[in-house]
Amino acid sequence: MANLRILIIGAHPDDADLKAGGTAAKWCRLGHKVCLLSLTDGGAGHHLYRGPALAERRRQEARAAAAVIGAVYEVFNYPDGELQPDLHARQRLIRFVRGFRPDLVLTHRPNDYHPDHRYAAILVQDAAYMLTVPAICPDAPHLPRTPVIMYLSDDFKKPAPFQADVAIDVGGEMDLMVDMLHCHASQFYEWLPYNGGYLDQVPLSEPARLGWLKERLQKRIRPLADRHREAVLRTYGEDGGEGAEYIEAFELSEYGAPLDAPTRARLFPFLPSNTAPAGPPSVREWADLRSGD
Repeated sequence: MANLRILIIGAHPDDADLKAGGTAAKWCRLGHKVCLLSLTDGGAGHHLYRGPALAERRRQEARAAAAVIGAVYEVFNYPDGELQPDLHARQRLIRFVRGFRPDLVLTHRPNDYHPDHRYAAILVQDAAYMLTVPAICPDAPHLPRTPVIMYLSDDFKKPAPFQADVAIDVGGEMDLMVDMLHCHASQFYEWLPYNGGYLDQVPLSEPARLGWLKERLQKRIRPLADRHREAVLRTYGEDGGEGAEYIEAFELSEYGAPLDAPTRARLFPFLPSNTAPAGPPSVREWADLRSGD
């Protein structure tokens, strides 16, 4: 089987790790190419530091996190908190995606509390079809087809709640996930505790921090398995699905290619072979259906 090319697009230099780090580790272990991309520089994510110095620190943290699993991390220089879904950003993303040529793209959903997350999703949606149009960004060879696009999980309910079309048991990758987030010291031991009001709870020693971070990560993602237990059972059966505690889940975007059973098996080779396809037809499929009317 040819190596897969997986592109995980986040708004900030820890979003991709936090939402898909365990699944990314699975792909990397099988020798597939994984690129984590942050659309902003992360330069506003701190209570004491900001600007270019913080952005460089976060870039180095991101690269260290990717190295834990053998992935690569790219960071765009759009200012943190100021991402806009404008033509310049869309064209830059189109060129990057064409250069990487992914089989699968993961990104935020367009309904989210953070404007950078929302606009990252909109940029991916706006770029999706244009990836295949030769006259758009003609300096970058166009793709023959739009890749499969899926959304990272979230808890937002309006206008529509997240739907787990694919659920991955990542319990075996928990330590790797913690090691990745541990590299983002500016976030998980400084900024997020400050912003959340629990900075005084952060341990000082590295071993204690790793244990503390693991406990927090487990508490954060444990509800996902119960919330999407039907998808877990559909994937792993009753024997494997009932015992799954920690999962990552992804929702199919209709802006990308369809996810039929053979495509699912190819993109997620670590899943049981009896996994059933799920999700609505893509925009391209709907267009093909309408063309026959």
